[in-house]
Amino acid sequence: MKRVNEVTKRICKIDPAIIRQAQKKLDNLTKPLGSLGKLEEMAKQICGITGNLKPSLNNKVIFTLAADHGVTDEGVSPYPKEVTAQMVYNFVNAGAGINVLAAHAGARVVVADVGVCVDLKPDQKLLVNKIGYGTRNMAKGPAMNREEAIKSICAGIEIFENEYRKGIDIAGTGEMGIGNTTAASAIVACFTKRPVEEITGRGAGLDDKGLNNKIMIIKKSLIVNSPDPLDAIDVLAKVGGFEIGGLAGIILAAAANKVPVVIDGFISGAAALIAYHLEPKVKEYMIAAHCSVESGHRFILEQIGLKPLLDLDLRLGEGTGGALAIGLADAAIKILTQMATFQSANVSERDK
Repeated sequence: MKRVNEVTKRICKIDPAIIRQAQKKLDNLTKPLGSLGKLEEMAKQICGITGNLKPSLNNKVIFTLAADHGVTDEGVSPYPKEVTAQMVYNFVNAGAGINVLAAHAGARVVVADVGVCVDLKPDQKLLVNKIGYGTRNMAKGPAMNREEAIKSICAGIEIFENEYRKGIDIAGTGEMGIGNTTAASAIVACFTKRPVEEITGRGAGLDDKGLNNKIMIIKKSLIVNSPDPLDAIDVLAKVGGFEIGGLAGIILAAAANKVPVVIDGFISGAAALIAYHLEPKVKEYMIAAHCSVESGHRFILEQIGLKPLLDLDLRLGEGTGGALAIGLADAAIKILTQMATFQSANVSERDK
């Protein structure tokens, strides 16, 4: 826990003076005040995070972390757990949705195995930070022990900081793990105290019977484990996943290094909740990419206090929504840094 505490202590509130200066700069651009809406808000936020009125987002990185979940033994997904490993190979071979959308946004994808249930073939494009071979079945007991939960967060911190040495101007979160919407739903139910039925979605495409079973298994897991919502590590350990803990570490490390971090969908949102409950100031460094079709995602955003940029009925994960939002963040900064002012363009300002 020492490493986690070291990182959280480095997270500070963003400088309001920089925000005010960015607002003044935006107000002098050749447009009506506030007319670019959320793009202007995002530009100000990124200036505040970086402490720079002329930031650049040349180095874009999306972290896609993969792990398996023991709760798949309960039939909570229509796909077998073998798909997790198969999709990791797809990421490495640049054939997945995240690879296409990241390339479109000019971002590189960092793929890491933090808990896939098999040993994957070595590849220079694959990081291996394996905490274990999948979590245990949370319907029968804790998904992991407390030490493993902390290790998963530390793995995310290590992955981020190793990549940060190569240069990161903006980060995005993504994941892969059959069964992970079940873990995410349990996490969200614990923190928000919302009924499991309101939070739980169909994941990768469950029918009504499968959805009812998933809801029952989540309820059972919460009763069996009694995770403490006042202890984020306890929640992660009892009903979480290795990739969820890893993404929480990514988010915390990004904030500690003053890097804006774009949060993808429901699973990334569950990781953001863990990070937020470990250090609430991390909220100021988060950009919510979109609102997922998964019903529990909006409760995550409400609890943290984030407003999503997009609402495109997305539910793929992997970091796909984050890739799209990183493109918007880039556009926001280009508006701030490349658009003419009234004075430089010889355009008359509004009447006072």
